Amino acid sequence: MRILRAADYRVMPWKNGGGTTTEITVSPDGAGLDDFDWRVSMARVEGGGPFSGFAGVDRTLAVLEGEGIVLDIAGRPPARLTGASAPLSFPADVATTAALISGPITDLNVMTRRGRATHTVERLQVSAPTDIRPTTATTLILPLDGEVGVTGSTPLDLGPRDTLLIGPEVALLHVEPARPTTVFVIRIATLG
Repeated sequence: MRILRAADYRVMPWKNGGGTTTEITVSPDGAGLDDFDWRVSMARVEGGGPFSGFAGVDRTLAVLEGEGIVLDIAGRPPARLTGASAPLSFPADVATTAALISGPITDLNVMTRRGRATHTVERLQVSAPTDIRPTTATTLILPLDGEVGVTGSTPLDLGPRDTLLIGPEVALLHVEPARPTTVFVIRIATLG
């Protein structure tokens, strides 16, 4: 288990130059936007416009703060995402544009390169002690707006937007919130 502190995340420009992204973690370590196997990040979206394209990549988006966003993904009806919506998965290599519902948002973005990895993203409302079972090679636990204590092989504390990175050796995590909070559970399976 490894804690990634929000204060240490790397801020970098979007691939299309339209804003900035805060990289939480990437695999392999040090990979760039064109050669990662998987990547987890947050972005502040200040205005509508086209999404960056990523050839051969699947992505999942969730709204962390703000009123929300409407995504126009080629070949699909428009999708409205808010802080209460389930995370939305879609191919990152199809034309996608965004319109803000009312003001800027911050989103969570998980991407995996097809043929190298797959992922799921789950949004949990945690108000009491909860057990989480890591089921793949890599699991990430990210509390959105509150502190949580986590007990696995050793007890530790996560602050808002800190991330716990867990390998396959951990079979069960006990998550206890200091107060009700939203927790994202990201599971990444490496292929091959």
